[in-house]
Amino acid sequence: MADGAAEAPPRETMTARGRRALYRARRRLRRSAVDYFRGDASDWFAFGALFLLVPLITVVTLMVPIWCPPTALVLPLLAGALLLRPSSLVLLYAAAASALAVEAALLGPYHLGPGRVTPGSVLVMGAVGAGGLLVAQLRSRVGVPWRGGGTMLFDLRERLKVQSQIPALPPGWHAEMALRPAGGQSFSGDFLVAARTGDGSRMLEAVLADVSGKGMDAGSRALLLSGAFGGLLGSLPPHDFLPAANGYLLRQEWDEGFASAVHLVLDLDTGEYELLSAGHLPGMQRCMGKGHWETKEAEGPLLGIFEGAKFTGLRGRLERGDVLMLCTDGMVEAPGRDLSEGMDRLMGEADRLIGSPFVGTAWRLIETVAKDLNDDRALLLIWRE
Repeated sequence: MADGAAEAPPRETMTARGRRALYRARRRLRRSAVDYFRGDASDWFAFGALFLLVPLITVVTLMVPIWCPPTALVLPLLAGALLLRPSSLVLLYAAAASALAVEAALLGPYHLGPGRVTPGSVLVMGAVGAGGLLVAQLRSRVGVPWRGGGTMLFDLRERLKVQSQIPALPPGWHAEMALRPAGGQSFSGDFLVAARTGDGSRMLEAVLADVSGKGMDAGSRALLLSGAFGGLLGSLPPHDFLPAANGYLLRQEWDEGFASAVHLVLDLDTGEYELLSAGHLPGMQRCMGKGHWETKEAEGPLLGIFEGAKFTGLRGRLERGDVLMLCTDGMVEAPGRDLSEGMDRLMGEADRLIGSPFVGTAWRLIETVAKDLNDDRALLLIWRE
């Protein structure tokens, strides 16, 4: 009994050590899997899983070929194109090719059942493999894993949306922004940055910009510029903003690197404002007292064209009931139509919608005036009660 009692602690110690080792292994495996799907680790975890899947599919094909044909091997190839690096993907392709050769050898050349390996099966596997390797090489060149690339783009898009939101305004003021990219894409070459500045945040500064080009090409530049413009806005005196933005674009040395922009500086206490333009469309103000629209055109060249460009501001005042409208050329530009005609139509439709609830007016204007235009469209409305 004494000897038996003396031997018990070592057995308990060995059991505890085994449990701790198993726990550490499980934690390491789980951490590796989590890090992989975050894009922070190597692809050995996914490669091992897909590599083991290849012989499993081969066995099932040999046993029940009617439910699992030889072309089922494209499944791990497709998954590998999304999950693996090119070097690992080539090894997986080699395993799949070997499995296909085993299936052809075991079934025999005269097998006429559903599991027969035909030249068509080989061609399908080769086409999927070539396409998958191309996708993997593109991902490797960009340096963004598929599992994180979509998340990153989504995050960038949401950050752009947040940055384009107009800050809360004091009672008596309403503002609305609507943005619709060309072709139904998620990214646009038009963007807005806005902030409350000045003593007591009594000033509203908003910059509506239109980057040259369309779609993703313009959208990628707009993402960069919106971040830069957002950092400049409120950090510089209003008259220094457009010169600083112009210098920033010139330093980028883009082949198609110009942009138009309009900078609004609005005093929320008095309603006085100043528009500074860089080759942008005129602003449009509906004067409640006069019952008609007026165009407000400031002078200044496009951003990214000339060094030392000068921008002359235009002052105005929003009385109670007045509406100020700023837009990009996608709202008024159409083949065979002059910009002035498009602006007249936009102001006419806005005049018709002013009597309706203000919320949603910007979106309704886009739907009415520029729904089918293949261009980025952006519209900013500011109304003083």
